[in-house]
Amino acid sequence: MRVPSLREVGTEARLLLIGIPVLIWTLIPIYHMFLFAISPKQDAFAGKLWPDHPTLNNFRIVFNQQHYFLRDFWAQFFNSVVIAVAVGALTLVIATAAAFAISRLRVRGGRTVMNMALFTYFIPAAFLAVPMYRTMGNYGLLNNHWSLILAMVTIASPYAIWVLKQASDKLPLELDEAAIMDGATPLQLFRMVYVPLMLPSLVAIGTYALLLAWNEYLYAFLLLSKDTEITLPVALGNFLAADDSPWELLMTTGFIYALPPAAVYYAFRRYMVGGLTAGAVKS
Repeated sequence: MRVPSLREVGTEARLLLIGIPVLIWTLIPIYHMFLFAISPKQDAFAGKLWPDHPTLNNFRIVFNQQHYFLRDFWAQFFNSVVIAVAVGALTLVIATAAAFAISRLRVRGGRTVMNMALFTYFIPAAFLAVPMYRTMGNYGLLNNHWSLILAMVTIASPYAIWVLKQASDKLPLELDEAAIMDGATPLQLFRMVYVPLMLPSLVAIGTYALLLAWNEYLYAFLLLSKDTEITLPVALGNFLAADDSPWELLMTTGFIYALPPAAVYYAFRRYMVGGLTAGAVKS
């Protein structure tokens, strides 16, 4: 059995010295959110590492919508799910088709279009919120889920196209040539060769777009206003409008809302790093 060298041990020790504090610092807010969620209202700000009387009553109140700010909890949660899934699917379709056309079909001007799309990232997304609001208003899409879906797809697509294009460039061109010699059409080449080989990157990009839409607040706040149409992040902001905000219910709702993206990331974690960095290093 190979014995690690002193240099390797020192490297691992330095990584642990950096990684452990970062991990603890990351988990502390999540732990305090959980403490709020299992604490009665009178003990929410007790400052203890564990409540004297932990309870699941806050979860019952949220699930049963037994508070004024929670009367549309399930509708808002469903809105978030629908919008996030739609953004992930549409971004994936657009980015996959665009990357295939640019990288494999060598469409004229494709790279220029991609670079122009990436150039939009020089402008902070927050600065584009008001122009996006006016655009959606001109087309009569305000207070419609499609307004937020289209806005988020617009934000996510340039990066998604760039990542998939870089990953696509790593695929051997000989595969395309062999498929064409066997009589494959561009559509068959896309469906039978390109998509299966790009699966890790496709999963990573779909997950990225889904989580981007799931956590969006500013555009959701501007484009949607009806209580039954807004997403849960916007609804959580309404808690702060009260003079005596129910912080324990706010943290409970936030903790519940954080579970689905955590589950999605855990399910596809083996694709995320490899998929999002595909093409970063040329062989």
